[in-house]
Amino acid sequence: MNVIQISLFYTLVVIVMMTKENMEATNSSASKLKSSYAFGKNFLGLNKCNACVGTSACKKFFKEEIRFQNWLAPHLKLPLPDVQTYSGNYSDDGESWRPVEISRLASKRQHDLTDQWICSNFTKRKTCSIEGILRKTARFQKWMAAKRLTPDLVQGLPIQFLRCPSQRLLDRIIRRYSEVLDAGSVYMTHLTDKDRLRLLYTLSVNIYPIVLQIFPRAEGWPFSNYLGSCGRLFLSTSTHPLMSLNISGPDMAADLAIQLLQIIHHLSANDLNYFFYFTSLDGNTFGIFSDGRLFIRDTSKLGIIDKQQEKPAFEQNEESDVFSCLASDCPPTLSSCADISEKQNVMLVCKDLLPHIVARKFPDSTQEKIDKVLSDCSKYITNDREAQKFINELMDILRPWRTCDARFAYRYPDCKYSRQMR
Repeated sequence: MNVIQISLFYTLVVIVMMTKENMEATNSSASKLKSSYAFGKNFLGLNKCNACVGTSACKKFFKEEIRFQNWLAPHLKLPLPDVQTYSGNYSDDGESWRPVEISRLASKRQHDLTDQWICSNFTKRKTCSIEGILRKTARFQKWMAAKRLTPDLVQGLPIQFLRCPSQRLLDRIIRRYSEVLDAGSVYMTHLTDKDRLRLLYTLSVNIYPIVLQIFPRAEGWPFSNYLGSCGRLFLSTSTHPLMSLNISGPDMAADLAIQLLQIIHHLSANDLNYFFYFTSLDGNTFGIFSDGRLFIRDTSKLGIIDKQQEKPAFEQNEESDVFSCLASDCPPTLSSCADISEKQNVMLVCKDLLPHIVARKFPDSTQEKIDKVLSDCSKYITNDREAQKFINELMDILRPWRTCDARFAYRYPDCKYSRQMR
């Protein structure tokens, strides 16, 4: 061999060795990826389907177009089992990313305890097929035979939102249920048995993903956007709890308080004639989008009354079954909706939320006016007309303190242009 031939020979040897190493690395990566996905299916709850939310976003999880912010692989430290919501990132093209929330219907600990309870009560074993047990229940058999979702099919579920449902509301759920391909009909004929179980399971544990689907943000409702589900997790647009926000200055306090009052008004006065009411409120009930817009992020204490029907179809009794116990005590403890009125929301907001937003944020003369209105509002409202009067009075006090600048992106630069046009 001459020098050139020897050089070519060694070059080929190096290429072969590098190719072999690359193949081994690829196989190793594929093995790790497969292991990661197996872990992911267990963590996501796909191993529990069809006792889960759905699978519409699973491909994005497996293509890593949905990523958890702080961890991605099984060798990293996992979140605590009591955590119900994780921060993440979402991509439609694999290049541009936007923040999202990845949420469970309940915490993993609660899910595990419920699964163990089902197995021990129905099979006397530690593990079992949750789906198999739920399929055999009398309630699910009624769902399988039904052509339409009617009030008796959701009676006894532990969700305040379904305490006194109207047929119009239940039809809206079926028409807009986005975990199936062929939505739009009020009849359930397009739902397979797995679709029906997933819908029933979701309604029994946490109705929030259903609320996002049937009252979408794009139509002006104060909720986040629903982006799909995988197993027992679902995705929505990124948010921050109101309680985590550092409210500084009277302009920010006034803006948040006015938004809150506008939402409360919208919940009782909207084009669809639904009245949404809260049974209680706290700092986690509302959240903030990145543009500063306020919205409802927790619907667990949210009920609904159809104002187009004079009286609720029925007041649910205390009968319960396994679906009544997936997320609460049995039988579930729910507030009666028979005596609910629109003043309830206003009184709760004045008592439990507005004081934390506006306390010590304004000059003394303005603060005294606000504090007096809030004190009277939380105690002395006797009817819905008085409730609206208190809302108007608070809005009149707060409106002059609402500034127009880029910090309030959801209404800027519209507010700037509207002022210029005056």
